Amino acid sequence: MQILARVESQLYGSPQAGGIVDRLARTEKDLFGRELPGNITDRQQALSTFLEQGSEGQPSLLFKLGVGEWAVGQITYPDDSVSDRIGRLERAIEGKEQEEGALAMRLERVLEMLLGEPVAWESVTVPAGTLIRVELAETLSPKTAKAGDAVKLRLNRDLAVENRLVGARGCLVWGTIESVAPPRSFGRPSEVKIRFDHLFPLGPERVAVNIGENAKRAAQADKAVLAATGASFLGVILLGPLGLAGGLFVRGDEKPLPAGTPFYLEIAQDSSTQSYLVPAGLSGLLTPQISSGDLVEPTPVPRPTRPSENNK
Repeated sequence: MQILARVESQLYGSPQAGGIVDRLARTEKDLFGRELPGNITDRQQALSTFLEQGSEGQPSLLFKLGVGEWAVGQITYPDDSVSDRIGRLERAIEGKEQEEGALAMRLERVLEMLLGEPVAWESVTVPAGTLIRVELAETLSPKTAKAGDAVKLRLNRDLAVENRLVGARGCLVWGTIESVAPPRSFGRPSEVKIRFDHLFPLGPERVAVNIGENAKRAAQADKAVLAATGASFLGVILLGPLGLAGGLFVRGDEKPLPAGTPFYLEIAQDSSTQSYLVPAGLSGLLTPQISSGDLVEPTPVPRPTRPSENNK
């Protein structure tokens, strides 16, 4: 029952223990306040549609939650559980977390206070070559990298198309360690090849990304990227070997790159995805991607402080 496990991971942070029937009932009650009718398969699909996929006229809960987070703090936290994220919004707006009520209803209540109107989405095309500034979410160590390892990054700035918010700061980008060549003769170090896969925007679609010519030029012009990565590492990014189209090539003797290290990717192809049309009153909150001719150093993506940490 992979769908239920995935939904539980989104809601609670991890799959829950127990039998399928009990887990399904608990998830439905926490999300909707009641159990849904139908067989187990249909009920799981209904959960996935409501939480992740949405429908033509109804954005997914995750989309609406991301919009709410962006409107409050200009950042989204897709790593955290839905229950934690909704509680954080309630604390930010009302000063305390609501202890009762279905999660979906609690979110709608917060969004009504915050925006004054229902959150809607509309399809938009993100052009190929659109720059996105990202940062490593975790330390990348060429010396310990293994083929197949995931590489996790975050948007460092909002991705918007004509005032339509596609990806908020904090949205995840994923890559993969494609191969690791062992050290060779004459003291030549190992070689690590990284493939960049997809941006996960506010909507349910995956958007393909890579390192293209626009990303290379932006990296060369960005002093923050040069300072964070070092000239030798950046040279490898820009001058990687043939056969690594759109990826990253790192020598195994390079120092680890810490979380927060910035660099550039770009949208690999024209991509249709759902977006939030930002109202005129909120347009000043956007931190759009910037061109290589207008580079400034953005603030690293912060992590939220949990209530328990404030009491330490």
